[in-house]
Amino acid sequence: MSTIPASFDHDDLPGDDAPKPEAERGDNRRPSGGPAWLISASVHALFAMIFWAVVFAGREVPVEMPPIKITMPDAEKVKPPTEPKVAPIDPTPDLKVDEDVTVAPIDPVVVTEEKPSSEDDNFNPTPKGVETEVANAEMGGTGAFPAIGAASGASGMFGLRNGGNRHRAAVRGGGSQQSEVKVENSLNWFTRHQSANGMWDVERYQLNCSDGQKCEPGSTGESGGSDANVAMTGYALLCYLGAGYDHKSPNKYRRTVQKAIDYLRSVQKPDGLLGNRNYEHAVATMALAEAYAMTSDLELKGPAQKGISLIVARQNKDAKAADAQYAGLGWDYVEPKPERNDSSVSGWNVMALKSGLAAGLNVGNGMEGAKKWVERAWKASNKDWAKISDPYSSLSSFPYTWDATNDQVQIDPPGSQNHDLASVGAVCGLFLGHHAGDLMVESLCNNIEKYQFPTTYPCNTYYLYYNTMAIFQSGTTRWNKWNIPMRDMLVKAQRTGDGCYNGSWDWEGTKFHGNAHGRILSTAYCCLCLEVYYRYVRSNEDTTAGQAKAH
Repeated sequence: MSTIPASFDHDDLPGDDAPKPEAERGDNRRPSGGPAWLISASVHALFAMIFWAVVFAGREVPVEMPPIKITMPDAEKVKPPTEPKVAPIDPTPDLKVDEDVTVAPIDPVVVTEEKPSSEDDNFNPTPKGVETEVANAEMGGTGAFPAIGAASGASGMFGLRNGGNRHRAAVRGGGSQQSEVKVENSLNWFTRHQSANGMWDVERYQLNCSDGQKCEPGSTGESGGSDANVAMTGYALLCYLGAGYDHKSPNKYRRTVQKAIDYLRSVQKPDGLLGNRNYEHAVATMALAEAYAMTSDLELKGPAQKGISLIVARQNKDAKAADAQYAGLGWDYVEPKPERNDSSVSGWNVMALKSGLAAGLNVGNGMEGAKKWVERAWKASNKDWAKISDPYSSLSSFPYTWDATNDQVQIDPPGSQNHDLASVGAVCGLFLGHHAGDLMVESLCNNIEKYQFPTTYPCNTYYLYYNTMAIFQSGTTRWNKWNIPMRDMLVKAQRTGDGCYNGSWDWEGTKFHGNAHGRILSTAYCCLCLEVYYRYVRSNEDTTAGQAKAH
């Protein structure tokens, strides 16, 4: 369509004086050659139609799209993006960490004590660790046998620690808003007392106090300063990891966790040893393995694997075993010594191997050997075990040490505060494939309930840590009886509002022989007890009428 020019003028139109077309002239002459022209035009038109039919018939005729009109905003109305301000790099940075770093106030953690909804009943744990690995999965060789238990095939042992899963697991397991706040308070306390190099110093942690009344120092005890510090750092790190705080995901304790991991890596010896004894080595290795399982941080795979390999190398060997490859038993404090399988030391090494296996690390035949240790040591402590007819009413014990060369045990009477380690036997049994209804597990839990039931604080926090894990994994009936007294006792006992004590638990009167390590250790054990709802995926549920009847 044509347009009218802007200089349009009526004078531009043709008037009467304009020349007329030929047809309008008064000329009666006929144009010459008319018929020939018509014939020629007709023939050419016919050929043109035939050509079009041959060439273009059946083809899709392209449709010309109308032009797209793009409206650009006025340049003056568009503001250019603001360049972020980047601080200049200091060529000589100060790498010192301030010791008086303050931690932001704790956000209230809302956990209701109501029955979970149907949506909560069907929640899926976040994948954290090997998916077939739950607390009591049968283990052996370099991999996992099929998992057995209610949580079989979930999302690994550590799948409940993060985000909404932590909240739901706390509700389902019987946690409370107060217990979750106490967990956060204790992590806050640990952060305030971490040394600049990332460790927790048994004797000098109080030098980091900056809030009014200062804490009292602990004691290195039997293990010596550096070894005790490795152990205390491992314990504290396990508390952060147990609550879902790692060194990779965004969280308020990421820097604290990273510093702790860096410290453990800095003191690890070339052969993988952390500290000197199998005790602190197992605790620290367990922490590194869990950090690797939760983050898949490849920088931790090597250190964690070296720690696990050393645990297997230091495992006691049964000289009478037909196959030396499967001769493993428990552990002593340093070198393999089959005449001294120490249950306390062995317990931590079993848990470290379990965490290593959950992380996908190679544990060799360590778990299979440990299973032989726990079963043989239990039978040696309970000579009449074969006569036990009702696992829900009978009691059994577990030894402090067991001599594999002559089957002798060192054990205190039930109810003693040092060497009746029914708690260790129950946890290791459950972590090595035993289940609710099992004769060994049930009779040991009966011992725990009768002689080691939590009533008032201070109590034996070492027993409390192992017992709480054992009862939680053994089934809901026992747990429902145990949980509220344990939970509310620890909630009430945590120090609050008095300077740097705030968020910790007192260690005086906690009874077991390692309590002199002080406030770091007592706080770690109590914190781990209140994290029990989500630290490990629960694998046992009550499946027998006998258990319900017995309780």
